Amino acid sequence: MVKVNLSPARAGHDALPRHAEKTGVRGLQGRGSLPLVGLAVLLLAAGPLLFGTYLLNVLIQAFFFAIVAVTVDVLWGYTGFLTFGQSAFFGVGAYAAGIVFTHGGFSPGYVALALIVAIAATAAIAALVGWLSFYRGASPFFSTVMSLVLPIVLSQLVLSGGEWTGSSSGLTGYTTFDFSLQAWYWIAGAGLAVVAIAGWFFVRSDGGRVLMAIRDNESRCSYLGIDTSRVKIVLSIAMAIVAGIAGFGYGSFSGVVAPELTGFVLGTQLIIWVALGGRGTLWGPVAGALLINVATSYLSGSLPFAWQLILGAAFVMVIVLLPQGLLPLLTRPFRRFAGERPVPALVEREVAAVDAQSSTEAALRMNGVARHFGSLKVLQGIDLTAHAGELVGLIGPNGAGKTTLMRCMSDGAERSAGNVSLCGNDIRESPPERCVRFGLGRKFQNANVFDTLTVAECLRIASTLIERPSLWKCSRSLALPPYALDVVHATGLDRKLDAVTKGLSHGEQQALELAMVLTLEPRIVLLDEPTAGLTKTERTQIGNVLAALAHRYGLCCLLVEHDLDFVAEIATRIVVLHQGRIVMEGIFDEVVHSELVRTIYAGTAQPVVGGMAAGDGETS
Repeated sequence: MVKVNLSPARAGHDALPRHAEKTGVRGLQGRGSLPLVGLAVLLLAAGPLLFGTYLLNVLIQAFFFAIVAVTVDVLWGYTGFLTFGQSAFFGVGAYAAGIVFTHGGFSPGYVALALIVAIAATAAIAALVGWLSFYRGASPFFSTVMSLVLPIVLSQLVLSGGEWTGSSSGLTGYTTFDFSLQAWYWIAGAGLAVVAIAGWFFVRSDGGRVLMAIRDNESRCSYLGIDTSRVKIVLSIAMAIVAGIAGFGYGSFSGVVAPELTGFVLGTQLIIWVALGGRGTLWGPVAGALLINVATSYLSGSLPFAWQLILGAAFVMVIVLLPQGLLPLLTRPFRRFAGERPVPALVEREVAAVDAQSSTEAALRMNGVARHFGSLKVLQGIDLTAHAGELVGLIGPNGAGKTTLMRCMSDGAERSAGNVSLCGNDIRESPPERCVRFGLGRKFQNANVFDTLTVAECLRIASTLIERPSLWKCSRSLALPPYALDVVHATGLDRKLDAVTKGLSHGEQQALELAMVLTLEPRIVLLDEPTAGLTKTERTQIGNVLAALAHRYGLCCLLVEHDLDFVAEIATRIVVLHQGRIVMEGIFDEVVHSELVRTIYAGTAQPVVGGMAAGDGETS
């Protein structure tokens, strides 16, 4: 067996893509790319018969690198986490093999030990880095910085390891598996095939759509009860383990490990391979890693300087002219053969109505709630109680603090003082996803949905707490509670289940967000202008749905709405907020015709009617 040790392909990395994290190619991971995948499988099967010794060496190592590229695409292309740290986990796996085989020896026991060390070490490092990167309040930029620091730190540890790590020279000449080159080709190729196919099923599944939802709108995911930090940490650990196993395979095959395997340069190259092949396509990064590694192995020697220039220029051209990568261009001829994903059938999910008469515990209770921004007091001493079966209209002029009050109800970190209880649970400092588990659902003032997903996928993700999504398949049916189905039918969304959300009208997006919130089966519903952008007929239909939430299903609803005529039709009680305080509450006629409310809104004693009453454009 002849093995040639090749360093990772050095792709130009000075110009990184600057397009938004929401880019990616929708649907390319589907049937349109299957013909190319089939061709790749045939080439893989015929490899030992077609390729010489040198090319087989190159391909084997490229297979291991391509496995890591797949993990980068899952994290970056599908979840929106731009990471340069996967090279570190690859290097840890490679060094686990090199260190154990060099200082311990080679036997089945040591092989098992090296593999266990590779898995355990990568999982532990990923868990620590993930916890530091995705703690509550951490910005996406900080997690990327952490991924930049990780390979630098590990490279320095390797360089400082002395004889244990071989320092700058690495470890060479240790005994490893005595497999033929053809056997290694099959092992590495099969490993890549397993990872790529498993990834393909995963990203197409209902569970995989959650990753895209996090990429599109992490805040909305939190308000659907999804612990995004936990999802990203668990995903990072899983992808680190895969990269570590690939590194173990690389170290076992090559018989050589060097500090460059853990370094920042390889981490940057992985990003480039993914971007060139097609981020968010899964197969594109595989093709990018293989093609660039093979081309580099042949051209870097004869064109040592020009090749880097050519590669860098090609990278810039692809980013500028084809920001989605090369795979969309290659799969374009096959798209007409790609069938559409089946639209799930809507079915009604049974829900238990709350007996508002027998319920003694307040659904919502706020005591002494305040919100300060330095010396600016937005809310002061708010005491508010709402019960099941009530639909409370929250009104007030611009800057009164209505939206800020809703934030304090739905996020424990938003208030400066006071207590908030949801269905008998003190929220303390709980994040939104925890408040949702207490029974809260919140609709925002502006439509807050997932731009790149379809209507059906958005509703599916909203059901995550009720029905855990599969990690391998898509369900053929979509179960919604009756009140969510009413919204979907009333606004015509049932005829657009396969439409991408970004293409919907503003009113349709508003209705979709409301349906998503109701899909959670909440006990307390916060509604910030739920009818904005809807037609008069749709407003009437949504009004009937909202009234049914309280009167028929016994939910507790708090409604901020500019149109007081609409509020008068459905609200059971009105609460007036002014200058951060509750100044009055009671039935609609009593409140609207009061001298105090007339003065607050109009500055006169004239009656306050119509849509001007609640102000225009909540700013706090």
